[in-house]
Amino acid sequence: MRSFSRECRQSSQPFLHQRGEEGERRRGTGDTLLDDFLLTYPVFMSTSDLCQALLGHYCTKRHRGKEDRKEALERKRKVLHMVSQWVALCKDFLREDEHVKLFMKTLCRYVLDDLYEHPALEKDVRELQRLYQLHRRHAVDEYSPQRKSKALFHQLSLRENGLQSRGTQSETKEVLCHVYITIDSYLGMRVHAGILAQELLQAVAERMDVPQGELVLVAVTYPGGRLLLQPQDRVFSDSLRPVGRLHACRKDLGEVLNPFTDNSELQQRTARMLSLNTWDVAVALTNFDWTIFDSMHEQELVYFTFNRHASSSHTVALELLLQRCNEVQLWVMTEVLLCPTLCKRVQLIKKFIKIAAHCKAQRNLHCFFAIILGLNTAAVSRLSQTWEKIPGKFKKLFSELETITDPSLNHKAYRDSFKKMKAPKIPFLPLLLKDITFIHEGNKTFHDNLVNFEKLVSL
Repeated sequence: MRSFSRECRQSSQPFLHQRGEEGERRRGTGDTLLDDFLLTYPVFMSTSDLCQALLGHYCTKRHRGKEDRKEALERKRKVLHMVSQWVALCKDFLREDEHVKLFMKTLCRYVLDDLYEHPALEKDVRELQRLYQLHRRHAVDEYSPQRKSKALFHQLSLRENGLQSRGTQSETKEVLCHVYITIDSYLGMRVHAGILAQELLQAVAERMDVPQGELVLVAVTYPGGRLLLQPQDRVFSDSLRPVGRLHACRKDLGEVLNPFTDNSELQQRTARMLSLNTWDVAVALTNFDWTIFDSMHEQELVYFTFNRHASSSHTVALELLLQRCNEVQLWVMTEVLLCPTLCKRVQLIKKFIKIAAHCKAQRNLHCFFAIILGLNTAAVSRLSQTWEKIPGKFKKLFSELETITDPSLNHKAYRDSFKKMKAPKIPFLPLLLKDITFIHEGNKTFHDNLVNFEKLVSL
């Protein structure tokens, strides 16, 4: 990390002025600082404030002395360069922002007005118009994270992805809802917390391309209880226990819905799992996680840590990857606990140990942690008879893998192991968020009404 102490005022104009003075002398560091500023500005100012500051700096004139045409041109081009960098870094976040759309339109008009006085801006005008056209496009381009994630979600299971196109953040809290359509496949969709059963059924029917009138929504609890939700019932209420699962099923099949007590189904479930190649499972898990991780923008970490209460529309991929960790952990635990016989349970634990080792070999420490934590849950670790039957070499391997998850010395074992890995690699996201939160809580954002930019750079 660069060792320097730098602060900028709450307005972005001093930052731009500083770049003007030092840009030619420290081009590489300046561009890095600009990236840091553009990625972390939501900590201390809104997007609307930044747009106004940029427009003001583009149109301003020096108060001291007379600014010649060359200096004015340089100042305007620096603003345009900053806008170009901003769009390149944060295009997915800026695409839906109405303030940015209006800002781009206004800036284009200002630059066109200046073209007669400053013909050298012609190249910048073309670039700015190209960026403005990108914001006017409604369709998501084929290389966007949303489309890439959707394809892989379809490939791995029937589940729809949670990386939906980001919309304008509503005042109502949004939640990620899972509606099961088979015993182990569900549709994932982001809905508002006050959604009614009929509204959720309508969304499910559209996804499944079936008439809504043929479906009912049933809340199933793990002890086997069932609650048929009426059309006007709120899905997320005190009457639906947190451990419940939502099932959408045909009206004539609602009475036989009980996937947790069919022993023949459990036998088939275990047999299917044992028949899978451990390396192939690890590859599938890693590909799945990598697509979500690759779609995650750096600013999602900033929004999640610094502005958590207003970040639901800006942290979709991050929240999905965190949820993915919980899902894998619960999947491992569920598969082991639902295994009906001792010998097959031993085989299943051996298989999960090998899958965890393969995930580590594929540099997917996010999924690796989830599997190890799943095997270390109290419900699984207390199966003493099962663990006694595990061969010695698998116990030794599991012990070696466990040391990486050891939290002592601030997770030193994990950090050392992660540093030695070559890129690309997937970190354990909860620990990364812990480090960012530690930086946030341990350092002030402002000092004497100035932004502590050193803190933001350290992120």
